[in-house]
Amino acid sequence: MTRIGILSDTHGYWDDRYLKHFDKCDEIWHAGDIGSWEVAERLAAFRPLHAVHGNIDGGDVRRLYPELDRFSIEGTDVLIKHIGGYPGRYDASIRQRLFVRPPRLFVCGHSHILKVQYDKTLNMLYINPGAAGIYGFHKVRTLVRFAIDQGEFKDLEVIELAEK
Repeated sequence: MTRIGILSDTHGYWDDRYLKHFDKCDEIWHAGDIGSWEVAERLAAFRPLHAVHGNIDGGDVRRLYPELDRFSIEGTDVLIKHIGGYPGRYDASIRQRLFVRPPRLFVCGHSHILKVQYDKTLNMLYINPGAAGIYGFHKVRTLVRFAIDQGEFKDLEVIELAEK
């Protein structure tokens, strides 16, 4: 079993509670708009980090983290991309890839809207952890924590950090 902490849209903002809430996690995944190399560095120093760059990320973050990260963990095919849309309305930049070879888990950010939904059409779990930073229209900052155990998703939790 692997425990995962997911966040997105930090926009360069650091909160020590990221580490507190991800303390029992084996890995951290950042779904883009990291905002600064320092945020990524602090997360990566704490736990192994899978991350993608987002539309606001500068060259330093873009050189370190790809636009798309596809990998397998616990027998589960995972795809992370910052701009992804949502079930029924996937972004044009990822739609074809999802329909040709859907992952078992698709993680994205960008919207600042927390959403966890099972896409029956693609037989895929969709997770957008909302926004963990203070910039944007969202009212509450959120993180997601869950476990993958040999292809099964377990113990999914939404963590509200506070109002902005």
